Amino acid sequence: MPYSIQPLKEFLVRPALPSSLSRLTELAYNLIWSWDHTLRSVFRRLEPTLWKELNHNPVALLSAISQAALDRAANDPRYLALYRRACEKHDSYLHTAPKEGVPQIAYFSMEYGLLDCMQIYSGGLGILSGDHMKAASDSDFALSGVGLLYQRGYLRQALNPDGWQQEGTPLNDFYQLPVRPCLDEKGNDVLVSVHLPSGEVFIKVWHIDVGRVKLYVLDTNIPQNYSIEHREITDQLYGGDIHKRIRQEIVLGIGGLRALKKLGIHPTVHHMNEGHSAFLAIERVRVLMEEQALTFEQALEATRVSNVFTTHTSVPAGIDLFDSSLVYEYFAHYCQSAGFPFEKFLTLGRKDLHDPSERFSMAVLALKTSAFRNAVSRLHRFVSQDMFQDLWPRLPVEEVPITSVTNGVHSPT
Repeated sequence: MPYSIQPLKEFLVRPALPSSLSRLTELAYNLIWSWDHTLRSVFRRLEPTLWKELNHNPVALLSAISQAALDRAANDPRYLALYRRACEKHDSYLHTAPKEGVPQIAYFSMEYGLLDCMQIYSGGLGILSGDHMKAASDSDFALSGVGLLYQRGYLRQALNPDGWQQEGTPLNDFYQLPVRPCLDEKGNDVLVSVHLPSGEVFIKVWHIDVGRVKLYVLDTNIPQNYSIEHREITDQLYGGDIHKRIRQEIVLGIGGLRALKKLGIHPTVHHMNEGHSAFLAIERVRVLMEEQALTFEQALEATRVSNVFTTHTSVPAGIDLFDSSLVYEYFAHYCQSAGFPFEKFLTLGRKDLHDPSERFSMAVLALKTSAFRNAVSRLHRFVSQDMFQDLWPRLPVEEVPITSVTNGVHSPT
């Protein structure tokens, strides 16, 4: 009779690093190597063919390389000189004088394009977010990124011998990527949770070191979640139906804010990169009402001044819209426990307060709960002002309070 054996534990076996190369793991887990040629050469020179096969992933390289190759590099004077220069550049880059009185920035985005080998992005929005993190590191800003850690990559395309397009979703093995779990004082995984109609969802927090700044990514595919439905919330970027979409945005906005608090990070500025994370504004209101005994209106005004919103979408069809019945399903309990009417929350996501059939807009929620709003080019500013003039009906289009900050790139990348 056929039977299967259930594994009890998995072990990740890596070759032992020679003492003269003991810092290779440290260099691999900080993404400085992704834009510094000297640091990248340290890994490429170890085993050029394997480096290319593993899609330029130093963590996977150090687990797959042979012990003989490591020992050979440890006895190569030229390689050791390159390794020492890389360590010096790494230490010099990270060594900065502490700054006082600078704003602590929390940057929320649905996707981050940091590395080819880390498929947690789909396109332009992710590339911008990744470059934003790297540029913040170069500028030594006190910035913490927040995103989702997807189990499957967004999309990989290829052509078969007949010329037909084939699509696949590569599996992200987190233990073979430059990402590590956040641990508390006792060495346990940092966990937070959010409440959904289907029950409590637990979220594991990981971190990615991007030079001088950190990106915190959230993962629901953990043993604490017994429901497959809950585990699959962070399964794939932009995958699934409208229910999965709103769950992802609750985990990002509300769960992300709770994760920062659990880690002891208290931002002074909250930056929403596109409307996906706009639920963080409501969570900030709830927290302030609870901690400072403020009314909903007072808490909204107090938090709005430190919220920033960047809109990227130039057509209404590209904005997340949810039916009011769906929003009620997911937020009726939240509003009741927070102590404010659901109707007040609903009005924050609508342009026309007199139209009960209007769907809840994440972009409108972000616009109404932020004090600084920007498009991503001068032309896009004019488009956005025209799109959202309904929110400021007494102002001419050119005076709608949306400015522009033109998209940039991280040049070394």
